[in-house]
Amino acid sequence: MTKDDIIQVLEKVRGEARDRYRAEIIGFFGSYARGEEHVESDVDVLVDFRKGATLLHLTGLGNFLEEKLHCPVDIVSKRAVRKEIASHIYDDLVRL
Repeated sequence: MTKDDIIQVLEKVRGEARDRYRAEIIGFFGSYARGEEHVESDVDVLVDFRKGATLLHLTGLGNFLEEKLHCPVDIVSKRAVRKEIASHIYDDLVRL
């Protein structure tokens, strides 16, 4: 999977993520964003959950994206990003 493949898939599923999982996909970061992925890499996806989203929305979105991307996915909520690591995330972030 390439960076362009990830962009294409995430763009394609944005509407469903919004409607079904109450999540706005912002972009992805980490090894795939930097072009440093390896066989065991996951895709780190930054999302903004709407009010009323639950743990079921988060886990459901993770499973949904793993199915679409055919690789492990870590979902990171924008609201859960600590100041200490925010710059690392936003420096790598590939925005959709």
